[in-house]
Amino acid sequence: MQYGLMTAALLAMGTLSVGTVPSEHAAGIQRVAWLSGCWELHRGGQTIEEQWMRPLGGSMLGMARTVKGETLVEYELVVIREEGDRLSYEAHPSGQPTTTFKSIVLDDRSVVFENLQHDFPQRVGYTLSDSGVTAWIEGTMKRTAVPPQRLFRPRATIHPTSAAITMSRTSIHGPPYPPIQP
Repeated sequence: MQYGLMTAALLAMGTLSVGTVPSEHAAGIQRVAWLSGCWELHRGGQTIEEQWMRPLGGSMLGMARTVKGETLVEYELVVIREEGDRLSYEAHPSGQPTTTFKSIVLDDRSVVFENLQHDFPQRVGYTLSDSGVTAWIEGTMKRTAVPPQRLFRPRATIHPTSAAITMSRTSIHGPPYPPIQP
């Protein structure tokens, strides 16, 4: 499965309109409640949208679509759910098999999901910073390492006039897990 994941749609994603910072005592799915909201980006003639529902019933639902002109290019449904003391990220990309990633990092400001058996990506991550939410994907494709990709930055409105994209790793201060080897 190449890119079809909602995270791939995030290759230039961008607007957080609603989100909450979890309380000091948040647990499970509540620890990523800050991901809730609407994201949108206009880039290269495409509109990429992603929406996350608030945590409820031990889960969050996300949906995404990429539209070029008047044509739907791809879409995806994602379920993040509690599984014991971890979260699972179950991606249902358009026309591709479901893939599940398990959390390897989970705190009140970041979550990283991993599935080393998946073709690409093998990791999906989200980080909350003072300036908003950053998402990234990471892994190998055809035995070549693909560096972590900064995929979007938040904005105050869901109808931005421009998009800011960064490929730096500034919002993750040294990953607490080993690099993926090709």
